[in-house]
Amino acid sequence: MSHSTAPSAPSSREGDGEDLLVPRLVVLDADLGGTSEDVVRRLAALVGEAGRTAGADGTEALEDAALAREASSPTGLPNGIAIPHARTAGVTQASLAFARLERKVDFGAPDGPAELVFLIAAPEGAGSQHLKLLSKLARALVRPAFTASLREAATPDDVVRLVDEVIDPAQAPSAAPAAGPVTGQGGDAPASASAAVAADAAATVDQETPAASATGVRRVVAVTACPTGIAHTYMAADSLVAAGERAGVEVVVETQGSSGSTPLAPELIAGASAVIFAVDVGVRDRGRFAGKPLVSSGVKRAINEPDVMVAEALRAADDPSAERVAGDGGAGAATAGAGARSGGAGFGSELRRWLLTGVSYMIPFVAAGGLLIALGFLFGGYQIVSAAPGDPDGTALNTLIIANNSLTDLPDGGLTQYIGAVLSSLGQLAFGLLVPALAGYIAYAMADRPGIAPGFVAGLVAGATGAGFIGGLVGGLLAGAVALAISRIPVPQWGRGLMPVVVIPLFATLITGFVMFALLARPLAAVTGGLADFLNGLSGGSAVLLGIILGLMMAFDMGGPLNKTAYAFAAAGLSAGSTTDTAPYVIMAAVMGAGMVPPLALALATFVRKNLFTVPERENGKAAIPLGLAFITEGAIPFAAADPLRVIPSIMLGSAVTGGIMMAAQVQLQAPHGGVFVFFAINPFWMFLVALLAGVLVSAAAVVAAKSLGRSKADLVAA
Repeated sequence: MSHSTAPSAPSSREGDGEDLLVPRLVVLDADLGGTSEDVVRRLAALVGEAGRTAGADGTEALEDAALAREASSPTGLPNGIAIPHARTAGVTQASLAFARLERKVDFGAPDGPAELVFLIAAPEGAGSQHLKLLSKLARALVRPAFTASLREAATPDDVVRLVDEVIDPAQAPSAAPAAGPVTGQGGDAPASASAAVAADAAATVDQETPAASATGVRRVVAVTACPTGIAHTYMAADSLVAAGERAGVEVVVETQGSSGSTPLAPELIAGASAVIFAVDVGVRDRGRFAGKPLVSSGVKRAINEPDVMVAEALRAADDPSAERVAGDGGAGAATAGAGARSGGAGFGSELRRWLLTGVSYMIPFVAAGGLLIALGFLFGGYQIVSAAPGDPDGTALNTLIIANNSLTDLPDGGLTQYIGAVLSSLGQLAFGLLVPALAGYIAYAMADRPGIAPGFVAGLVAGATGAGFIGGLVGGLLAGAVALAISRIPVPQWGRGLMPVVVIPLFATLITGFVMFALLARPLAAVTGGLADFLNGLSGGSAVLLGIILGLMMAFDMGGPLNKTAYAFAAAGLSAGSTTDTAPYVIMAAVMGAGMVPPLALALATFVRKNLFTVPERENGKAAIPLGLAFITEGAIPFAAADPLRVIPSIMLGSAVTGGIMMAAQVQLQAPHGGVFVFFAINPFWMFLVALLAGVLVSAAAVVAAKSLGRSKADLVAA
């Protein structure tokens, strides 16, 4: 029989003050719908009806944030549990809403649908105390005693009491005495299920005592972390500890979550047989674990398969050829994301991460260099990079001016041209670091800091041999692979300190440089030269086709791999542009214009047809205007995440139109970033605006049409 989701009758707990859970936020044996979206919306409505959101808009913001989190990574857990959660400014008080479902709903758990659902709603600026309480609840959900008690609870007050006992035992009416730290060795069973839950929740796994060394029990250390740092981080930690107890192994976990992190003591790490990284984000201070056998995965695998991960860690500890944590020379600096596998991904995902790391570190050099060159043109004119008068070798005027290095002997253009020459020279120097930075940070993503030196050298070799951007990609991957291979060679304890600062950089640079010069430079240079000749020869329909393809790439993932590939391709080519070879400038105009279309088009659509968009989307539309004008394509991501099937094809259509028009009209852009704010580097600027407006109108019309199809008036959002 289905039950209503209306709040329960007021009880003694309804004057709750700062309580996370009260009876009116509990629904027992109810049918809240057949999908996870239905359940999330009903629980978010309970939070709003309890006065814990900023009105209807706040409730809607909570719904949207929780559903976006669900779309990015389902929150279903083994044993019929789901923990949708969100942190948003729409929530005014940290809250829990709980449903025990009569009709189970699929939340993406590996073993089937969920019947126990907790919605965790945290304010944007939630205090550390609230986050700690929420993390205690998450930890309790992996304990059978607690979930069994929730299934047996007769009233909402019973559920509130059970939750109070795990998140705040000292304040709970029947709280059991707090237990000491978990040691992974078991202990006397508490007298009741409630006491067991309370004792478990009070325990910590962040800092264990080094008792294992005295008893001979093997130790595994672990780090858990998820993007929000509220739930999965702590559930994974407790799952690993429990798996260690079953295997007779001491598992000590550092949780890098929102409620703070207490780093593992150095002696605990030193005495560990292996390390587990169960993370969806970068591990802070990875260098502490240098040399330890490593097992890595996403955080949810530690919840779903903790026993398997502990077994893998033990096997890695006994395998001399097992993957090990790369060192960083003992610097101890944070190296989030570098060298750590994320989510147990395969080679394709790892390759994507390596390349995006290199591109992301390269972009500041591109932006600084390109904008300085553009400013140099603004002050000194385009002639500052042409052949200087009377110079048969064609030396650029800015080179002569800078070589003179004096304000007392200015060229005919005076101080303005001198400033332009200085700016242009600075930009060219910054551009000279573009390919080395790309290669260096690709290698860094693969092998941490020991990969930086060989990676940068590989990039310099690519530049010196004419291999260019493609040579930088290949050289960075080669340098990272060589550095990583050398780091895995077993060495005596006394030699480990020399590995990351001397041995790996030296031999990785030697091997990579030799391979690049002797084997790869000529074929890579031929590929780069052939590509340049192909682009220079494009005209008419072929040029338009290239613009369309670049436009589609820019809009497809809005800052993702395809977007970054198209952008890096265009930006890297700018340094080869000249007054006689304008193809790189035209390509840059097509890429930038196409990248500006998605946020501007979606902003326009939210103004034209407000009732097709939620309140948060309308607010995002306002913010998307300056983002789009400044060429920040990521301003479209909130819209695409909420409705990808309608939004992404629509914005791709408009970006393709803009890219094609830019190429057909041969619009030139000599700055790699800045949008309309680098108007002085766009020629002709009016045609750039025409192409941009055409794409924006096409995308906006497509979005409105796609969102209108198949929707009745009742489905539209109230304006």
